[in-house]
Amino acid sequence: MATVMTASRSPLSLAPLRLPLAVAPPGGSRPEHRGLSHWMNRVLEELGILHTSPDPGTVHDLRVAIRRCRSLASVMEEVDPDSSWPEMRKAARKLFRGLGDLRDGQVMGEWVKKLGAENDPLRTQILASLETDEKQRSARALHAAAKFDEKEWSQLERRLRQRVRLVPVGSLAAECLALERFEEAKELHNRALRTEKPKPWHALRIGLKRFRYALEGFLPDHYAAWSENLKRLQDLLGDIHDLDVLAGLLEETKASRTTESMEGWQEKIVHERHERIETYRQLTLGKTSLWHEWRHNLPYGQRLQAAAMARVRATARAADRHSQRTGQVSRIAMRVFDLLRRDQAAPAFHEPSSRHIMAAAAKLHGIGAAGDRNSSQKAVRKFLLGLTVPPNWSAEQWDLMAWVVRFHRGAEPKLKNGFAKLSEEQQTTVRALAGVLRLARALRKAGIESAVGLRFEKSADAFVLRVPGLPDTAETAARMAAAKHLLEFVLGKPLILRTAPKLEKAAGPVAPSEPPMVSAVSA
Repeated sequence: MATVMTASRSPLSLAPLRLPLAVAPPGGSRPEHRGLSHWMNRVLEELGILHTSPDPGTVHDLRVAIRRCRSLASVMEEVDPDSSWPEMRKAARKLFRGLGDLRDGQVMGEWVKKLGAENDPLRTQILASLETDEKQRSARALHAAAKFDEKEWSQLERRLRQRVRLVPVGSLAAECLALERFEEAKELHNRALRTEKPKPWHALRIGLKRFRYALEGFLPDHYAAWSENLKRLQDLLGDIHDLDVLAGLLEETKASRTTESMEGWQEKIVHERHERIETYRQLTLGKTSLWHEWRHNLPYGQRLQAAAMARVRATARAADRHSQRTGQVSRIAMRVFDLLRRDQAAPAFHEPSSRHIMAAAAKLHGIGAAGDRNSSQKAVRKFLLGLTVPPNWSAEQWDLMAWVVRFHRGAEPKLKNGFAKLSEEQQTTVRALAGVLRLARALRKAGIESAVGLRFEKSADAFVLRVPGLPDTAETAARMAAAKHLLEFVLGKPLILRTAPKLEKAAGPVAPSEPPMVSAVSA
């Protein structure tokens, strides 16, 4: 529940605050970063104060600290399947709700005192009712605080301070996650503007908070520049929500609804609420919209593509126990893909989105569902589909990527179940990209750890992939025959793998240039 009597809230000041992104001066310090560990420790500090003094300020500060922790956990769950994140959110749930009931009553009391005259009988009645309820709410909140497991919370903090580093502060992955929170909040903004009903405006309030806390936790420079305007909008939306709750409280009162006092209260609430909605509209519509300013300073274009891929890499780091091996396979797969694309081996390699689908599948093929490396490929696909689709990706592209990961090993795709529902073109794309991954995995198992020196040749009858250092053994031949089968199905002709001399490292500090590629060889 939003605070209503603090001096910092001034919703009717209309001039938007325009600040450039904060940049640390030479030799100076960057904006203060208050990340997950800060707020998890703050929860314990405020909890200690609550046991001795459950005043409104302490209740509010403890709820804010818990909300920040839970919001950051919600963001991290989108890239990290570690069970500690939902455990942390669950650990604080009962305490957060208990404090919420108490805080609601405290805020309503502040609003009633603000809007009602001292001699108003309805004001007196509501305050008396709130005072009676507050004793029960306070007892429930203190009971929830007493049952809160501080030892478990401290253990979670130690585990999660390492996990949160999967998304480095200020990184491209951090920008991607912040943009996702922005887009969610912006959509809620659009819905709220189409109506004055309470629920859409309350949802917008929650969405804006999540965006604000994501910035604070992952992009402190952006947060330092935008915090005043973010809090300004949040306070406006908080007031709107408070007034909606107060209107509901009046509906439940036993006082007669026909009295002059009741009508006066309703008019005041409508007036105050309308005033704040109009203030919000003035700050967020038109050329000077705060939403436009924020979006302009979040990634787009090529940087957005890079940010989305950084988010994919964060999930790969979080859920892959053999990242070095996956990295080797990924580099080989991308090299093979680029060779096939360059020499126009098949139409599937020339689809506009095929390369970034290939890149994501190559990064994610080694993950396990919920971090379990031994989970089935079906479970991994289900896990991937449960993740939020990254910005700049369509749901269809993400689905195809999950299919590629599903079939990068094991049984080849068959025309049944969900795969059969894909179009023929989509099925071919999945087979082509999964076939490249299968081949890359087989090459790594055969001892090929680098993509350097791979060469692709084609003729009328076959394709030839020359691999430096490929062992010339029966075991390798059998492994390659099985691995290349799916890719050959797409290519429509045999793919012959031949060994080539390993590239010698230069004796001096300058590495030799790669031998020229052979794009085509006559049959």
